[in-house]
Amino acid sequence: MQAVQAAGVEITSICGGEGWCGKCRVQLVLGELTSATGLEDEVLSEEEIENGWRLACQSQPLTHVKIDIPPESLTSLQRVQMEGDEGGFELDPVVIPVELHIEPPTLADQLSDVSRLKTALMERGVQSPQVKFPLLISLSSALRIQAWQVRLALRGEEVVGVFLPETPLFGLAVDIGTTKLAAYLVNLENGRTLARAGVANPQLAYGEDVISRIAYANQNETSRGVLQTRLVERMNDLVDELCLQVGVVKEQIIEAVMVGNTAMHHLFLGLPVRQLGEAPYIAAVSESVEVRAQDLGLHVAPGAYVYMPPNIAGFVGSDHVSMLLATEIAGKTSHDGSVVMALDVGTNTEISLAAAGRILSCSCASGPAFEGAHIHNGMRAASGAIEQVRMVTGDIHVQTIGGGLPVGICGSGILDAIAEMRKVGIIDGTGRLQKDAPGVRIGKHGGYFILVPASETGHGREIAITRKDIHEMQLAKGAIRTGINILMLEAGISYEDIDEFIIAGAFGTYLDIGNAVNIGMFPPLPLKRFKQVGNAAGIGAKQLLSSVTRRREAPEIIKRVEYVELTTHPLFTEIYIKALLF
Repeated sequence: MQAVQAAGVEITSICGGEGWCGKCRVQLVLGELTSATGLEDEVLSEEEIENGWRLACQSQPLTHVKIDIPPESLTSLQRVQMEGDEGGFELDPVVIPVELHIEPPTLADQLSDVSRLKTALMERGVQSPQVKFPLLISLSSALRIQAWQVRLALRGEEVVGVFLPETPLFGLAVDIGTTKLAAYLVNLENGRTLARAGVANPQLAYGEDVISRIAYANQNETSRGVLQTRLVERMNDLVDELCLQVGVVKEQIIEAVMVGNTAMHHLFLGLPVRQLGEAPYIAAVSESVEVRAQDLGLHVAPGAYVYMPPNIAGFVGSDHVSMLLATEIAGKTSHDGSVVMALDVGTNTEISLAAAGRILSCSCASGPAFEGAHIHNGMRAASGAIEQVRMVTGDIHVQTIGGGLPVGICGSGILDAIAEMRKVGIIDGTGRLQKDAPGVRIGKHGGYFILVPASETGHGREIAITRKDIHEMQLAKGAIRTGINILMLEAGISYEDIDEFIIAGAFGTYLDIGNAVNIGMFPPLPLKRFKQVGNAAGIGAKQLLSSVTRRREAPEIIKRVEYVELTTHPLFTEIYIKALLF
């Protein structure tokens, strides 16, 4: 595993190398490895081990070796949710362009280049213009090459860029998800999104969820730096891709906004995360942060800044603040008394309830099952993943991403499969498989249901739903429903009072609302009250990029949010146990 990671190959490591997830499967081609461990004996069959299949995290080379890493063990090429409900907001850019003609120096007028620039800006009404060190390196050359005709990028009263006249200025917005990165290139003068790109978060190779990543970061003095470096490297790749899409240079990117949960926020900035993983789970900083992009290693304009909005709590971060801004639920409850529930569904699901002028928020450890993790044939939303399942008159119909033969099943497909199995009586309300139901088999590790036979898959192995898979989905959906119910309890409302139920995030975009209601993940509201808004965190990040007003609103929202810690709530256990049932 260490050698693979050092080579930059992004192999799946859901458990952070502890050996229990079984997702880092590789096949030995040449050479010799240490003997299979007890953990491998539990995950792999005897036949698989005899054929050279091993877990990368459990295998140490005894000689030079060659291994084959199958596609399902890699984290790349997954579908990333980029779109979202843009909404409407006032364009009020943080960075504005200023066209200037500056009088060149003479032997009789030997004012310095910086002083000359400041004087020209003061004549245009800028009271205390600032030119800081990153620009000094290129300023003098730029002024002379451009014959003293320039377009300045002005951020408040600081000059952050010097360009040729009429050069467009761009901003970068990135939603740093635990599993995926979604990046947008935005024209700062009109707010238009010109390019978008999404990739897997490279930190996946060091742990599937935030807890695993925090544990890795705490291993030694360099681990946290490794996580930050890998993330910034991938962001620089995204910058290159975005610029290539529209034919611009990265030095035109003069402002950036990054949003993410509190752990991703801290790891991107290189902040300590040990305290996030230990009670009472305190963030190093909750206020908004502004830092020069070059100090983080981000390859954009030398004078560019990165802005990160405030965090709410240890497990409710700036991405949720961004989602609240984009969906405007704070305004809805204040203006017309609406009751609005908003969720960003993922490995860590954040929920907010706006009611009677209050905003209650919580975080649910829903786990990575929605990403296909901890699932027997689970995979991320990549080509070949089953994303929809329907059972009609005894026939099973599946739809895969890309339309090809199935090779695994992603989160939306798992939810569909279990909802359909419950509907036709293959499982009961507790999640127990009915032994006499068609397709149910009993194996070495318990019962399972054959969803797709081996003859109809892309890899020649059957795709099954095991009792453990059902249990993983129960834990995930139970955690979310518990958060929903406790927030309603704290607000003194019932589910009938909810006027709008907003679902954000990649998984939230593709899930079947009716099936989510049928298994009890969401309350039984009329379907017309549900609204799927896509990547609302990314949309909010773009708004923060293009609006000073939005940046002023972010800390005001924080002041209104009442964070509810679920695990210490007196009714948590009672509500959670009920929420596990289908």
